[in-house]
Amino acid sequence: MTFADLVQYVATGLLVGGVYALMSIGLALIFGVMRVVNFAQGDFMMLGMYLTYFFAIGYQVDPLLGALITIPPFFALGLLVHRVLLVRVTGGGDPQREMDAQLILTLGLSLIITNATTMILSPMPRGIRTAYATQAFAAGPILVNQARAYAFLMALLLAAAVYVFLTRTDLGKALRAAADDPEAAGYQGINVRAMHGIAFGVGIGLVAAAGGLLATYHPIEPTVAVNFIVLMFVAVVLGGLGSIPGAFVGGLLIGLVQSLTLLVLPFQLQNVGVFIAFLLVLYLRPQGLFGQRMRSV
Repeated sequence: MTFADLVQYVATGLLVGGVYALMSIGLALIFGVMRVVNFAQGDFMMLGMYLTYFFAIGYQVDPLLGALITIPPFFALGLLVHRVLLVRVTGGGDPQREMDAQLILTLGLSLIITNATTMILSPMPRGIRTAYATQAFAAGPILVNQARAYAFLMALLLAAAVYVFLTRTDLGKALRAAADDPEAAGYQGINVRAMHGIAFGVGIGLVAAAGGLLATYHPIEPTVAVNFIVLMFVAVVLGGLGSIPGAFVGGLLIGLVQSLTLLVLPFQLQNVGVFIAFLLVLYLRPQGLFGQRMRSV
């Protein structure tokens, strides 16, 4: 293996990791604010892929733009799911019973979405054809796939926008207050239940956008969520539960480790390296790379 080969694998891993990072910060935001472990997060990503696909096929919308367009409807969908379902299993006063109910609810929602999508749209894989999906930028011997490069840049911009939103806006500060101390936030006039709904909506919107970006170079099928939901959870835990910067770095790290694992193992075993890295981080730093205690940003 030459140094150029190593750089090629590193570049590919970071590009893929950017989209993983965007997926993961949506999940981290939901957990950080609501303390809800959302097993349906990958299924909302899958729906985002399909919506981007239908924008591209039906209206000739470029999938990079289509990924952005998915955010408002999925934000609204997240608000609806929270108001109709999640609000009934949060804020009841018994944390253990709430956690059990949330796990069962989100797992059931995941199964419903996957099976309903399979029945309605069929299990046949689909894809979006774009000119840049098969093109690459060349930097000497290093080739960078254009679709992955554009998706990475879009993921970076969206992640930066989320961080600015959380740290520089009044609504973002209210979300952080609701995450850090819900009781004190309520005393300050913050509607904690409304903050939970907004956090869930933003988290779902982000993962749908990540799905749209992923659809520029990855096959679209109803069961695609299975391939990514575990990686999202690993990224969130690696970064530190509830930490938005940590989830972003965790996603980048997963993409990098996946790519480098291919140097020594076949494609089917690329996640072995991810779980080895996961166990090492948990052993050396159980709270995660950015974790001290649970926090929202």
